Amino acid sequence: MSVKRKTDPAVGRQALDVWCAAEPCGAAEVDRKTLATAVRFTLEEFAARNPGGSVEVRVPPFGVTQAVEGPRHTRGTPPNTVEADPATWLSLVTGKTDFAHAVETHAVAASGVRSYLGHLLPLFDTQGRALA
Repeated sequence: MSVKRKTDPAVGRQALDVWCAAEPCGAAEVDRKTLATAVRFTLEEFAARNPGGSVEVRVPPFGVTQAVEGPRHTRGTPPNTVEADPATWLSLVTGKTDFAHAVETHAVAASGVRSYLGHLLPLFDTQGRALA
């Protein structure tokens, strides 16, 4: 099953590029709409590259997706969850932050046996260019 995208990939890439350029100066430089678009685009990209429904990835207040092959969650609180704030999520998908370090420092809350995403990240380099 392919991921249904709500974010135009071109618009999402542009938002990610803006965040990548501003991030060294502080994410506060990026307006809320651009930050939301970058988060939603990267969540959709993560789900497209890692299809499935065994892990719920949450980036409040901007988005959530289910991804990663395995048993699909359908009701209630999912057994495998990963939650991060927007700046941390974007740092993870661009390789600016290591997943294990983010969990260790409590920047990411991860629970469940399938919640370790370190082998699936990053999706982009630090400049926002897609990795294979």
